[in-house]
Amino acid sequence: MKSQRAALVADTAITVLADGGVHGLTHRTVDETAGLAPGSASNVARTRLALLELALERLAELDTVAFGLGAEPIVPEGMATAAVLDIFAAMTARTLHVRLTSERRQSIARYELAMEATRHPGLRELYDAVSRRLRDPVMAMFTALGSPDPARHGQQAVAFLEGVMFDALAGAGPEPTEKDIRLGVRELFRGMLGQ
Repeated sequence: MKSQRAALVADTAITVLADGGVHGLTHRTVDETAGLAPGSASNVARTRLALLELALERLAELDTVAFGLGAEPIVPEGMATAAVLDIFAAMTARTLHVRLTSERRQSIARYELAMEATRHPGLRELYDAVSRRLRDPVMAMFTALGSPDPARHGQQAVAFLEGVMFDALAGAGPEPTEKDIRLGVRELFRGMLGQ
């Protein structure tokens, strides 16, 4: 985020999205929820679309940090495939479990934004760009691990993880344990790579 004020407005917008849905998100609600003077949120994000985009960018920042998607490659050079899969499965399971428990609001807000993006081309464009930032490292991992089809495997892996999240947050499924997620990720990835 460009400033502390922008981060506060974005974090508050995420809370409002999670608690009241996309239709409950207004500049006024963000100001009131954050304890800011009237007009503060609109000084950071002039329009409602800009407010939605700010929240989406903030969620992408948080996901990048949570999933360790910085400048370092996911697959350290020279590491055995099985070890990489175990490390990635453990890291992913830990992060998803946190997203389903203590950071549940962030996950719900992201799904609110995903649905809103289906109705607004401008938000859709940003949502797709943000998604690529999170998906591309997974495809790069499959490439590094010798996948015969890293793009397809990366897409399937992300779809699996999204399905686990959605089922636990909004579906009828029970909340998986961190161990359940780790085993599922490891089994899926090993199957894709013929391990």
